[in-house]
Amino acid sequence: MTKPSTPIKKKPAPRKPAAPPQAAAAFDRALPEITALSPDRLVAINLDIPRAVSQVLGVLPGLLALRPAIAEQLQKHDLALLDRLETYALAAWHAHLVCLSSRAPESAVKPLLAEAVPLRENLLSDAEALARRGLLDAEAVAEIRAGQGHIDTANDLVALSALFSGSWPEIAGRTAATEEEVKRAGEIGPQLLASLGVREHGAGPGPTEAADRRARAFALLVHAYDQTRRAVAYLRWDEDDADTIAPSLYKGRGRAASSSDTAAAPDDAAPPGAAPAGTPAQAAPSAAPGGAPPLN
Repeated sequence: MTKPSTPIKKKPAPRKPAAPPQAAAAFDRALPEITALSPDRLVAINLDIPRAVSQVLGVLPGLLALRPAIAEQLQKHDLALLDRLETYALAAWHAHLVCLSSRAPESAVKPLLAEAVPLRENLLSDAEALARRGLLDAEAVAEIRAGQGHIDTANDLVALSALFSGSWPEIAGRTAATEEEVKRAGEIGPQLLASLGVREHGAGPGPTEAADRRARAFALLVHAYDQTRRAVAYLRWDEDDADTIAPSLYKGRGRAASSSDTAAAPDDAAPPGAAPAGTPAQAAPSAAPGGAPPLN
């Protein structure tokens, strides 16, 4: 058996989530698992879901490239988690939007667009300047520029927020964009999508039901990504680039260590000298069935 040996040097860039119809279809595919999820599998929603989804979608091509090696060397690893990672990410994105739409007024569309359109253009212009200097992923920026229409404006803001946030230590002081603008882009994008959805389809389920489904969809995503990170940590142990291929969703957020932050080798094949497995994330009391975890 030959392990891949070429270090991964380019950090994957976040990608914008799919349009609402594709996300809704992914949610429908995951709904049986979401409904059947045991309450003790729920985790605290203490990160920004749109940014996490963008990050997972950005690293997914690199993870899928490792699939043959994972299948060969980690035969006990559940590859279905990797195969369904995109579905889980888009399902969590859809559930988040539905949760927002359960309390989003249709009348918010116009003022949100008035803020969103110039914010997108300013951040996108700054991103293009940074991409020309090699500080942001040019392909990811070009994909954002290609978007048109209100839905794309909202998705573009989510992607721009994730793109800037993921590289902020490298670009701070080299761009006119501010942290406040980047944060606001991450807030207004989902809000705009939710309000557009209310205008098109009416309000979503009640807040309690919507929040419960969001908590369950989020837990599925975190579990699948955590387990995939554990496989990557083993597979790329010698190259020491696992955190580049599959970075923690909680990196830089001051969160106590969880399985997502301390990815360890699977139990059946730990490399010599490997650290013990990380402590699994604890279920959040506030995310019990029927309870509404706080909005991010």
